[in-house]
Amino acid sequence: MPWQPLPEEQPPGPAPLRTGLDRVVRRLGGPSADVALGVFGRWEEMVGETVAANSRPVAVRGTTLVLAVTDPAWATQLRFLEADLLARLTEELGASSIDSIEVRVRPASGR
Repeated sequence: MPWQPLPEEQPPGPAPLRTGLDRVVRRLGGPSADVALGVFGRWEEMVGETVAANSRPVAVRGTTLVLAVTDPAWATQLRFLEADLLARLTEELGASSIDSIEVRVRPASGR
């Protein structure tokens, strides 16, 4: 019979990849996996079709969400909607996940 460790000496099973990635990203100052998946994966669902069609998340820096819009009018509109957007993000992602929004105008040509 081959050697086997005693039951109490059994090493724990492999950790889910998400757990390891979450730990690494947080140490680098990024958002948790849940926040990143929520913001980038469910943007339209969280903010609605119209806002999502005119804005897109580009980064989460600490607790600040950076959004890109192609039109300065939408930058102004999102500044007016900031409190509502933050309330919705808090509802979906949890308190203290996103507490401010930064809007940048980026022309559609990708510059």
